[in-house]
Amino acid sequence: MEASHAAYVAAHPTPVPMTPAAGYLLRMFREYQSNEVIVDHYNFTGKLNKNKYRDGLKPEAIVFLIICLLIVLENAVVLVAIWKNKKFHLPMYYLLGNLTFSDLLAGFTYMVNIITSGANTLKMTPVQWFLREGGVFITLAASIISLLAIAIERHVTMVRMKPYQGAKRGRMFALIGASWVLSVFLGILPIMGWNCMGSLEQCSTVLPLYSKSFILCCITVFSAILLAIVVLYIRIFRIVKSNTQRLGCGLQRKGLAKKSQKYMALLKTVTIVLGVFIACWLPLFILLLLDFCCPAQSCQVLFKADYFLGTAMINSLLNPIIYTLTSKDMRRAILRLLCSYCLLTKDGHMKKFGIPFLECSTSKTEVPSHRLEGLETTVSSGNFTPTTIKTIYPRMSKT
Repeated sequence: MEASHAAYVAAHPTPVPMTPAAGYLLRMFREYQSNEVIVDHYNFTGKLNKNKYRDGLKPEAIVFLIICLLIVLENAVVLVAIWKNKKFHLPMYYLLGNLTFSDLLAGFTYMVNIITSGANTLKMTPVQWFLREGGVFITLAASIISLLAIAIERHVTMVRMKPYQGAKRGRMFALIGASWVLSVFLGILPIMGWNCMGSLEQCSTVLPLYSKSFILCCITVFSAILLAIVVLYIRIFRIVKSNTQRLGCGLQRKGLAKKSQKYMALLKTVTIVLGVFIACWLPLFILLLLDFCCPAQSCQVLFKADYFLGTAMINSLLNPIIYTLTSKDMRRAILRLLCSYCLLTKDGHMKKFGIPFLECSTSKTEVPSHRLEGLETTVSSGNFTPTTIKTIYPRMSKT
């Protein structure tokens, strides 16, 4: 009897009781590996009614691929120019390099997203889908937060009036590290459990596996970042205007009209910085807010989300132009990198083309007339040098 009982126990082992937490993890693991989850969520949101997930790449997808390729190439050129020129190995260029790097990754990850979308989406598992969408989310979030970090650094520099204080390098690395930590943290929340798997009614239409509550959280965070950038640049403009007025008190004989033109140029630069960012990102923010409010299959505009995301990607295309090419030193370095033979003379100077954008040199006689004019370039490029601070705060620099 004992032998037969032992044989029965060996053939039919007693099942080990499973805790609720272990059961949840096991169920989540199975769902994350199930391709049917993708189909169910896309079908519930109405996306399977579109031919996008049955055919190949659409013409607009090819256009977005070209834009992404331009983003990657443009930002790669800027990164190489920063790397090859030792004069750019300074703390003030760290944030610009970080912005360029995040924009490059944003273009690359969105390119991968486009290639693996369409019919390929329905062949994915939820894990693959979260990695694909999370990669785009993280890099775009890093780009946005990098813009905030640049605004913070410029504001701190203008307030403290010391561009090379000892703590600047550490502050730069802290801002860069914080931007990536926050971006990665937000990006991995869905795959860590903040999603709508098992609760279709809570699913986003734009991103069918993301929870609407997560979408609302992201809208709140990014809107706060947008507001902070606007406030910081307005404060920077007011600081520069206030101190250039002091500088202009001794130059009244040279005409107030000229100084007024300087203020308008500075205001124009700040408007471009903020206007481009808002124009690129605000449509996507509004779409995601609409996504949160609309029930599934009730708002047809949500099925055109690719156009809104593509508009946001254009910001990564324009960032190098706004934040880098406005610097004469950076512009010269990039032009030399791209075509040193056709742009340089035998003695190493830039050729004259009659085009202000390409002519990067400034003669000694032109320097005094450009003291105020250089301020608007400083705001857009972030190049706070000792000369810049002396220009803005002449009395402080003497003391």
